[in-house]
Amino acid sequence: MKELTSICTCLLLISASALADDHTVAALEQANAAVVYGKAGHTSNLVDHAKAALEHTLAVSITAKGASKNHLDAAITDLQEAIDHGEMGHIGAATKHAQAAVRHIQAGNK
Repeated sequence: MKELTSICTCLLLISASALADDHTVAALEQANAAVVYGKAGHTSNLVDHAKAALEHTLAVSITAKGASKNHLDAAITDLQEAIDHGEMGHIGAATKHAQAAVRHIQAGNK
């Protein structure tokens, strides 16, 4: 019985790690898309992708620790700023925050 419990625990930890990796990849893809749309001047698309990136980054942040957690928390702040500025029509500021979020997501994934 203890062996079965140990095996289940290992599988659960592996699954959680794989899900975190999936969310990290998705967060990075969405944040990069927000930057691309921001540079193209498409505010609504930037906001949509920043919102998606924020959801994925929040999911990753739950299990992160140490420096990775700090970077992901900074990415969350930058993504929220990108959304806020984008909704106000400040495309330049929104794009800069999206770019900062990309850097933090990348740093948090190391």
